[in-house]
Amino acid sequence: MWIDNSCFYQIYPLGFCGAPRENDGILVPRILKVLDWVEHLRRLNIDAVYFSPIFQSDRHGYDTRDYLTLDCRLGSNEDFAQVCRALHAAGIRVVLDGVFNHVGRGFWAFQDVLLNRENSPYLNWFTIRLDSDNGYGDGLSYEGWEGHYELVKLNLQNPQVQEYLFSCIRFWVEQFDIDGLRLDVAYSLDRGFLERLRGFTRELKEQFALIGEVLFGDYNLLVNEGMLHSCTNYECYKGLFSSCNEHNLFEISYSLNRQFGPETWCLYRGKHLVSFVDNHDVTRIASQLREERHLPLIYGLLYSMPGIPCLYYGSEWGLQGKKEDGDDALRPCPQAPQWTTLTQFLSRLGELRREHPAFTLGDYRNVYVANEQLVFSRTWEKECIYVGINLSGQPGALRLNQEARATDLLTGQSVVLNGQTQLPPFGFALWQLQ
Repeated sequence: MWIDNSCFYQIYPLGFCGAPRENDGILVPRILKVLDWVEHLRRLNIDAVYFSPIFQSDRHGYDTRDYLTLDCRLGSNEDFAQVCRALHAAGIRVVLDGVFNHVGRGFWAFQDVLLNRENSPYLNWFTIRLDSDNGYGDGLSYEGWEGHYELVKLNLQNPQVQEYLFSCIRFWVEQFDIDGLRLDVAYSLDRGFLERLRGFTRELKEQFALIGEVLFGDYNLLVNEGMLHSCTNYECYKGLFSSCNEHNLFEISYSLNRQFGPETWCLYRGKHLVSFVDNHDVTRIASQLREERHLPLIYGLLYSMPGIPCLYYGSEWGLQGKKEDGDDALRPCPQAPQWTTLTQFLSRLGELRREHPAFTLGDYRNVYVANEQLVFSRTWEKECIYVGINLSGQPGALRLNQEARATDLLTGQSVVLNGQTQLPPFGFALWQLQ
């Protein structure tokens, strides 16, 4: 699957493009802003862009009104088709947010239910009770997503709902030539629906990718041959920033070994989960880290650990934003992309992932673990790469129990790794064993 060897880039279009918070009904082609970023993405060695919701919605995109029409605040369908053509021409694939668990109250079928009640042909598209009321005074009640009643839960066991959603996906492929979907709150989706979705998309387009948003539990329940190709790795998301902030690299090394290590009981060896250090729902990593000099280190881990790294727009140059300050703080509108030393470092990491299959396909093994130092290996066929990190502001001794000659992939220098090897303060290294 193409996603296994990819670096992703997430854009939350309504924020990225500076759209009004509420749907004002005015069509403005703001999505064309992405055209000015294509070269930036290419220089970053990005392989795919994941767009958070883009279709007509009540407010924030996850409250869909119409799955077939681009949100007027972003422009027209043809505007987005132009963006997709430009991305594809640059060798960058397109993944859309599949928001199938729920719709907004403005969704056309739900509006028909409110108007026609038991006479609506769409009554069974939702879980409706006509003998009760809700906080909106509709004279009926329904199931909302996790208590959010502006998000009306779809009945995904209804074949009519399934066929409608499948027809929308077909439309997106025909109109925009999309390459996959990121499924919102995949952990809430009906398993039978997911199985049918996998079969449908397999026939619709070769190598069509399905990635699920999963927060907890056993990822194998959803990531398997019958359902999803991948999901978000929230376990390692927490482990990455917590290990840096607490100067405790045992945490992330434990999680990585538990998920991908050599032991027979490891959970996800051979699977490619989506790795990230921030997204549109959480505090940006530059605001999350207590030590600014850990920022390139955490990205070094992100790109070299097993998984599919995903950057969140603006964070590649250290854009800040805190969850407690609200969604707008996490989803701003940058005027133009910035190219900094951090951005250049990420570009180089993306280049190395393309050049060395060990980063995308290789086995994982802990080599040396201490509170502030970590070395692990990625091995594929005859290639073995050691990844070294030092969180300390002092030189970090690695105390490797073997001696080997290696090439530093970041500097091109030849080095000898042994029990005397040290990393400089806040150091990161990628050593290819000779």
